[in-house]
Amino acid sequence: MSTPSLLSGPPSGTPSGAPSGAPSDALDVLARGAVIPAHPLALHDDGSFDERRQRALTRYYLASGAGGVAVAVHTTQFEIREPEVGLFRPVLELAAETIDAEAGRPFVKVAGACGYTAQAVAEAETAASLGYDAVLLSPAVPGADEKGLLDRARAVGEVLPVIGFYLQEAVGGRYLSPGFWSAFTDLPNTAAVKIAPFDRYRTADVVRAVAAADRAAEVALYTGNDDDIIGDLLTPYGTTDDGPRWFAGGLLGQWAVWTSSAVTLLDDIRKARGGDHDAMVRCLGRRPELTDANSAVFDVRGAFRGCIAGVHEVLRRQGLLANIRCLDPAETLSPGQAEEIGRVAAAYPWLTDDAFVAEHLDAWLS
Repeated sequence: MSTPSLLSGPPSGTPSGAPSGAPSDALDVLARGAVIPAHPLALHDDGSFDERRQRALTRYYLASGAGGVAVAVHTTQFEIREPEVGLFRPVLELAAETIDAEAGRPFVKVAGACGYTAQAVAEAETAASLGYDAVLLSPAVPGADEKGLLDRARAVGEVLPVIGFYLQEAVGGRYLSPGFWSAFTDLPNTAAVKIAPFDRYRTADVVRAVAAADRAAEVALYTGNDDDIIGDLLTPYGTTDDGPRWFAGGLLGQWAVWTSSAVTLLDDIRKARGGDHDAMVRCLGRRPELTDANSAVFDVRGAFRGCIAGVHEVLRRQGLLANIRCLDPAETLSPGQAEEIGRVAAAYPWLTDDAFVAEHLDAWLS
């Protein structure tokens, strides 16, 4: 299949040379590893943008101790880019303004970018103008071959550092070879790779491919495998001259909810990886519990149809969102999904952070 012509390179006027200078302290946070929630979209009942609750969500992630947020990604709803919606820049801008005014610490601002090269570069330029640190590059480009995807990533990398994304096929992803991931890692401005095929075989393939690349030591691994978050973070993959490869952190839709508990969990995982036996036992016990919780939130029984609505439902119950409205009114919870979310929240009290949210909600909404 031939590669669409827009993948051949950036449009006229695209900046060239080194990236436009994402702050090194934010990229250091990305390299060390962090909880990075995928930021949802807050809407009023009529589908218009709810800026007050959108800002409250960003404040929640800041207060939770997350290391960054990813905005304009799948959880934010790709439809924000549609001309009749017109929310791509406003959503990025509001998050950046809130973070810059209130973070008080290095905090990674990741912007999602998608489409063929012209669109992806334009979206990266918008993000760069708003002070974002890196771009999470969607691989869902119809008709593109692996060379075309690499050319696109190279062009976007001239604007901002790039985070690669191996997306599961159930929500629009595709198979990408180990050779592709080694080559992607060796692009000069690749900062990280988010591995989210929801497949153990493909996850191992990508980790090996990244480890084999010349720039392996400069590229962080992030789990997006919401079906086995703890398994990824606890696993030393292979052995190289520099020791085993570990996932540094997670960039996850699951971590858009119960985020302060996710930060505590990552701290516990680090203790377990450092040899704390009690922490290892706790984490191993919580591994299937978090997977069970994700099956409810992401609507695995409904083939992921209610995954965004499930995230919204958790946030609605906590008062952070007023509703579960999506840009497409037909995108809602599947039958029985609300009951499943209630079941896992009750079954695993370590997972939830309702008391934390209740304590600060009024301030976040002010």
